[in-house]
Amino acid sequence: MSKTIIKTLGELKKSGYVSKSIKQEIRDNLIEKIKAKENPFPGILGYEDSVIPDTERALLSQHNILFLGLRGQAKTRLARQMIDLLDEYIPVVAGSEINDDPYNPVSRNAVDLIAEKGDDTPIAWLHRSQRYGEKLATPDVSVADLIGDIDPIKAANLKLSFADERVLHYGIIPRSNRSIFVINELPDLQARIQVSLFNILEEGDLQIRGFKLRLPLDVLFVFTANPEDYTNRGSIVTPLKDRIESQILTHYPKSLETALDITGQEATINDAQKQKVKISDLIKRLIEQVAFEARASELVDKKSGVSARLSISAYENAISAAERRAIINDEKETQVWLSDLIGIIPSITGKIELVYEGEQEGPYQVAFNLLERSIRTQFGLYFPNPDSLKKKRNKEAVPDDNPYRSITRWFDAGNTLNTFFETKDEDKMQLLYKVDGLHALVKKYFKSANDKENTLLMEFVLHGLAAHSLISKKVLEGKIEFKDLMGSMLNIGTEHFSEDDFNEEDFN
Repeated sequence: MSKTIIKTLGELKKSGYVSKSIKQEIRDNLIEKIKAKENPFPGILGYEDSVIPDTERALLSQHNILFLGLRGQAKTRLARQMIDLLDEYIPVVAGSEINDDPYNPVSRNAVDLIAEKGDDTPIAWLHRSQRYGEKLATPDVSVADLIGDIDPIKAANLKLSFADERVLHYGIIPRSNRSIFVINELPDLQARIQVSLFNILEEGDLQIRGFKLRLPLDVLFVFTANPEDYTNRGSIVTPLKDRIESQILTHYPKSLETALDITGQEATINDAQKQKVKISDLIKRLIEQVAFEARASELVDKKSGVSARLSISAYENAISAAERRAIINDEKETQVWLSDLIGIIPSITGKIELVYEGEQEGPYQVAFNLLERSIRTQFGLYFPNPDSLKKKRNKEAVPDDNPYRSITRWFDAGNTLNTFFETKDEDKMQLLYKVDGLHALVKKYFKSANDKENTLLMEFVLHGLAAHSLISKKVLEGKIEFKDLMGSMLNIGTEHFSEDDFNEEDFN
């Protein structure tokens, strides 16, 4: 359809244009995408076999939709991508406040204009990007916000009575006629506001200050809700819930691989950072594992959820921590070390809701514990699990079966290793080589690793042994201290943890 040529209602009729409802329009375009094997929701990862098929079925059925899921599960993003299923342009009556269809006008102004000018009625073309409305539901949202109210200024300017329909100021929903309209966190709307939505969904009626209007609005409604809000903070009134034909459950990534892809896609890393900082697959997995540990932790409120934004923010902070260190040391390039992961703590504390026991521990302590659990979980995927070695030892296994014995003996001999947060890469590499048996262990299991990969894995071994309580690790001001476990236990009692001085805690 050539929007540049067709400028009047008469020209539109001659062109053979056929008007469709928005739900039919989306259905037809979705069918074309499915036939062409195109993904209608590009960039939405992990939903290929669950949420996306459910959404496609709902749209083919021309249903209004409720996405029900915890925070950070791409509910709003799914709704926003439905814009791409709309026609690129549609005709509207020029000057219409509610996107009147030239063939089926519903507003008083559009009806009067067409009655006056007939086929000479001017036509405007609306791009699909303008056919989307969104409102965050809050307790202070009013019927006037959503539906409309009398506009006394308009009445005065037009010298009309308040009883005249033309003095009405339409709310966001009528202005979203022939569009997609999204209400986020639906249960937070007051019940009386939800009832007004039900009238629109069921009858197409708008009740504004005593006006009885019959406006058959053409809207695809998409609602989002958090299960916790749904059950505790608020509820969806039964008539409205019954009118929302499809309720689709969303979820967090089910695998670490999917989560890695999401974080890699969504993290904002500029070109300068990419050139200066390299990040290994190991570090990426450790960061992603933190979110999985948080979702499983008894100290974190599972009903609130742990957003995918935790991993994304943590990834960005890890890169920035390494970049800052490189700038301080005037290094042209560096890699993200495990010691840099201290920099992701603020990304964790701001993204988790704690239960009572977690509040007692404190958000910083919980964040450190989640990082330690992440290291512990991933360590067993790269090196022999120390827990299994302990079981063997209890069964009187040969002592030499323990690949970590030379490392732990080095610390048992009274040696201490301090890795400073701002140490140069070269100095850190030399420092790690001082630990007996550490390099040999890494080369045994990773024969093809280069020097930087070797030293990163060597650092990982120390953190992994500490996470399994084979050596001691303390995060002190400006450094991480590794030493023997027994000596550390004898000194316990002098250090205390607080949010103001959280880095003097023994995590073992």
